[in-house]
Amino acid sequence: MHKANITKAIARFLAIAVIFFAGLRSYAATLYKSGVTASYYADKFHGRKTSSGEIFNMYGYTAAHKTLPFGTMLRVTNLANGNYVTVKVNDRGPFVKGRELDVSKAAAVKLGMIKTGTAKVKIEILEKGEASAEGNSGTTASGGNSQGTSQKQTQVKLEKGAYYDIQLGAFSKKENAVNLAQKLLRAGFKNVSYQKTQTATRVSVTKVPAENVRQMQKELSAKGFTQQVVRKRKTK
Repeated sequence: MHKANITKAIARFLAIAVIFFAGLRSYAATLYKSGVTASYYADKFHGRKTSSGEIFNMYGYTAAHKTLPFGTMLRVTNLANGNYVTVKVNDRGPFVKGRELDVSKAAAVKLGMIKTGTAKVKIEILEKGEASAEGNSGTTASGGNSQGTSQKQTQVKLEKGAYYDIQLGAFSKKENAVNLAQKLLRAGFKNVSYQKTQTATRVSVTKVPAENVRQMQKELSAKGFTQQVVRKRKTK
């Protein structure tokens, strides 16, 4: 009887240990990138919707990244002073060439980069968020504002001499369309237009010649605008 109790106790201990160490492993830091540039954003965007649908709070510990899934937990270390902070990815950006991450003001304070504005950092993944069908819009499809477009790019046969529009999002709320258009403009894209339908406001890069469409799609994807629908224009 005594042996049986000991055996059960050992089994329970081992089960608890397995769960404990499995949990530790899920939060183990995995180096993502080092020596990359981080910047921060604050007052101008405080209170606005992020690309995940959450409201941006500059006093919270969050970050924007072009491709990492929303909900991903990162440890960011300032290589100049050793300061580090844990942030959650809940937005898309930065759309400035050469920058890898935008952190909230609170995170920037912890990193000691308020005065410099940018810093060379090391980024480690503590926990990766779940990939989801998401827009680049200031809201998510699950929030009911993006009108059923897939993250997968649509490929159409391009006709020589024709012009095309590349749709990056479609929204039932115009404020979300405006947010996306502003992001596209900040990222350096031109001919950004709204196209109103009966149920939604589309945001597109318009009047792209057939021979430039594929290159434009690559440039959009490189800056995090991966939700693309290509449509041939009826007129130039």
